[in-house]
Amino acid sequence: MGKARLSIMTKSYTKSILHCLSAVPSVAVHGSDVSVSSLSYDSREILPGAAFFALPGIHTDGSAFIEAAVAQGAAAVVHQNSLPVYREGVCYVQVPDVRAAMAAAAAAFFDEPSRELVTIGVTGTEGKTSTVDFIWQLLTLCGKKAGFSSTVSYSLGGAAIANPAHQTTPESVTVQERLARMRDNGCEYAVVESSSHGLSPRTARLLHVDFDAGVFMNVTQEHLEFHGTFEQYRYDKANLFRALDTHAHCKKNGTIPAFGVVNRQDPSAEYFIQATQQPVFGFSVVKGAAGACTPGVLHGSTGEPANSGLPAAAVSVSAAACDLSTNSLSPAAAPLRNEAGGLCACNVREQDGALHFTVSGSMQGKAVSFEAVASVTGDFNVYNILAALITVHNLTGKPFDELVPLLWQLSPVKGRMCRVEEGQPFEVIIDYAHTPSSFQLIMPPISARVHAQGGKLIAVFGSGGERDTVKRPEQGRIAADYCDILILADEDPRGEDPVALLEMIADGCPQKKRSEELFIIPNRPAAIRKAFSLAGAGDTVLLLGKGHENSIIGKDGAVPYDEYTEACRAIKELPLTPLYDKMKE
Repeated sequence: MGKARLSIMTKSYTKSILHCLSAVPSVAVHGSDVSVSSLSYDSREILPGAAFFALPGIHTDGSAFIEAAVAQGAAAVVHQNSLPVYREGVCYVQVPDVRAAMAAAAAAFFDEPSRELVTIGVTGTEGKTSTVDFIWQLLTLCGKKAGFSSTVSYSLGGAAIANPAHQTTPESVTVQERLARMRDNGCEYAVVESSSHGLSPRTARLLHVDFDAGVFMNVTQEHLEFHGTFEQYRYDKANLFRALDTHAHCKKNGTIPAFGVVNRQDPSAEYFIQATQQPVFGFSVVKGAAGACTPGVLHGSTGEPANSGLPAAAVSVSAAACDLSTNSLSPAAAPLRNEAGGLCACNVREQDGALHFTVSGSMQGKAVSFEAVASVTGDFNVYNILAALITVHNLTGKPFDELVPLLWQLSPVKGRMCRVEEGQPFEVIIDYAHTPSSFQLIMPPISARVHAQGGKLIAVFGSGGERDTVKRPEQGRIAADYCDILILADEDPRGEDPVALLEMIADGCPQKKRSEELFIIPNRPAAIRKAFSLAGAGDTVLLLGKGHENSIIGKDGAVPYDEYTEACRAIKELPLTPLYDKMKE
């Protein structure tokens, strides 16, 4: 059981437990109502006067820790099943669903913070963290006070703080407490990375968060060990857009016009657009040379204009405006009534450590066209930037000619396309990519660049244990298509046998020769050193799957680990060749 209580509040909260649970149907109450001063689901973190939520779990059940929580001073216990013992002086509340009850209680305990904050949720298989970070950075650069919560870090209104857990969306107590701290610190906006787990009613982590804007990046097969099917995975993600229709969006500074933002090139774009009654804005990116993107036309899942294939009479495109009357991924489908415009980027190029691209489109009938330069790398970041631009434009009303110059001030997210520069003659890139879709996103452009220069591409990666197994051979297949050498290493094997796990990845790339093009080295530091020993001048080594994370989780728990630090250490251990020695001087 992980850490559950954040000791971060400057303002103290005390509420009646029955008041906190007033919106929750109870099965039975034993004992008198009590005031509680904190909420927790971890018996080890209980403080005197706390309410303990006995969450049912996969490996352990919170009911087994009720006595320990009471011994620590819990004043109230919220549980799902009848108990053999009820202690004097403790209020026991039996409910049908402890997780849903905890979400409701947390929102009430912290005075419903999202009812005051303009709250933006970002979901997707890939790109969530960077998009959350870019929205937060742009809001801050616009002079707005904002907080955020993501896989990598969070801000409560000030500087970003490293996220200590391998969890994108924390439990509802933590979600509501962070939102409350943002509100108490004077924030107007909160940006929340919204995972499919967090949006699922099975965890209820984001239940009782009043979202005002929903951003959808993409959806590909992932987390089937939790959701069961792709359809359920997608349905749970779309709960973010359904949530936009559940409240009136009345915030402390007035009513907020709610909206959605979708990646128009994802095959599920229409599914998400139709999940809400609110206006939805699209974004798309066309790869290729200048002029590949017809000004003002959003593009569909194939990269072709979203209205391609329609009769010429049905297409109306001006030089700078997007006609959304035909902007559907399905050429024969009628226009979606709530589409309100969007942006398309083309002529994307990486130059001098920055992204350059051209954007055109139409936002609520107004033509948009501009050139952009952003101080981050990785072609895929153009998607994240477009989503952030649309979101911040809609939230603040600031015109794009004020927002676009701010892109030069964006900082990259830790562990996302992070270069390691220690004077070595080869390139080292750290990225969090750990799914087939993320491999397909980052590997092709890097492979093309490296091979065009006569170098080879080496990748070090693994796959998460006790997670979706279907993706493992697919990771191997995609990596083999673009990389010359694969070194398979631990990501987070958890309770699985590390070698057996990595062999499942190797099943996807049987064409790779063992001990020449394919190595299985579970020990990640050793795997990195092997990769560096095989790299020469002009080569690139990709270290994938760990990114920002601060540990490797095995069968005996978490072992501290930092990819960047380990890579630097491994480079410094390399024997100095004459070329390397000269570069370091």
